[in-house]
Amino acid sequence: MFSRRDLLALVASAAAYPQTAASSAWLTITEASDLIRRKRLSPVELTRACLDRIESLQPRLNAFITVTPDAALEAARAAEAEITRGRVRSPLHGIPIALKDLYDTAGVRTTAASAQWANRIPREDAEAVRRLKSAGAVLIGKTNMDEFAYNFTALSSHFGPARNPFDPSRSPGGSSGGSGVAVAAGLCLAALGSDTGGSIRLPSAFCGLTGLKATFGTVPTDGVAPLAWSLDHAGPMCRTAADAALVHAVLAARPAAPFREVKRLRLGIPRRIFYDGLTAPMQTAMDESLKHLETLTAGIAEVRLPEFATNPDLGQMPTLFLTIISAEAYAFHRNMLRASPDQYNPGIRASIENGAKVEAAEYIDARRVMDEQRATIARHFGPADILVTPTTPGAAFALDNPGNLIYLRNSAPWNFWGLPALTIPCGASPEGLPLGLQLIAKPNREDQLFALANVFQSTTKHHTRRPSS
Repeated sequence: MFSRRDLLALVASAAAYPQTAASSAWLTITEASDLIRRKRLSPVELTRACLDRIESLQPRLNAFITVTPDAALEAARAAEAEITRGRVRSPLHGIPIALKDLYDTAGVRTTAASAQWANRIPREDAEAVRRLKSAGAVLIGKTNMDEFAYNFTALSSHFGPARNPFDPSRSPGGSSGGSGVAVAAGLCLAALGSDTGGSIRLPSAFCGLTGLKATFGTVPTDGVAPLAWSLDHAGPMCRTAADAALVHAVLAARPAAPFREVKRLRLGIPRRIFYDGLTAPMQTAMDESLKHLETLTAGIAEVRLPEFATNPDLGQMPTLFLTIISAEAYAFHRNMLRASPDQYNPGIRASIENGAKVEAAEYIDARRVMDEQRATIARHFGPADILVTPTTPGAAFALDNPGNLIYLRNSAPWNFWGLPALTIPCGASPEGLPLGLQLIAKPNREDQLFALANVFQSTTKHHTRRPSS
């Protein structure tokens, strides 16, 4: 409820704010925050612009499972009243943000895109949600996803597939597909995803966004439905690196670090596996991007990472990673599997059931190796500060012909090692589909990723491409 003071402030702000065009939904957080702070943009009108686009595009793109227009507008009005009185909580104050539908939201259903939880309404917010609310963000709805985050195609949702706004016949990637669609289509200014093997970075790459998987444990996952506790990460999906830095600062409860000079940063290229089997457009985009990155930094050198066994039948995915994710997913789901197996997507159920085959000793050995390598992985960077790889081997695959796990081959190892990884747009396929490159830093050096990505984006235009509608 609003106080009399709040209502008077809202009346005053109606005259102060200029009329906001629907194009405000395409602003970056950095741009919108500055306009809101200077009272040149109304949080209410910005939120309405996003809600109007959701109403128009949701039937075609299916980005959301639940939209909360009344609560969003209420939060926007509260933000506007506070800002009019001179209280600006953070750069996210008044900014419409969406949540992947595995973040608990008090009083709003959280389904994880499954029939198992189709009517589940949590009593408390996830910690990340609490932090966004405290920062004054306007939470606009819950985005579509693969069921319980155990897929990468956007096809396994109980509520139907999300569709890539650059071509609705294509996948937006998963499992945070709806979050990728929502930001790329101008339905919100940022969204939260989760990432266990690439589920923030894959849809960010397919949808032309900047997506961060921070250092393991940096962003709390309390109240986020788990896939595999040892590998899960929560994080932002945004239009720019500058925006991702602002959201990450709130999620990690730390001040946003100023962007540093990148000329002294040294880059490393781990060719083995990560650069194998790229499509011709992806190879071209990487060649051009590496040449440009070399001009921005202290140079590029080849590096060798620890050898890890892969499963050639499962897209060259690391076998130890597969052991851990299988065992931990089964541990979380085993009671629901026994009670109501028919409430799962058949493919997801089969994947979960496969975890019952993992022996305790096998899981313990995999965890031991993971812990050892997380403690020593930074040594393998050699002289490099940041590693550079393609995010995926190519552009988004067709919804009716989903690719295999090779699309997670370049992202899953960094979950195993717990390192921060950021994907940014680096080009487009001949069909106009976005392509992404991945930057990886040593533990807790997200600041270096943001700095380099920001300079790259200030000297290129890849991140400014939009869908046609």
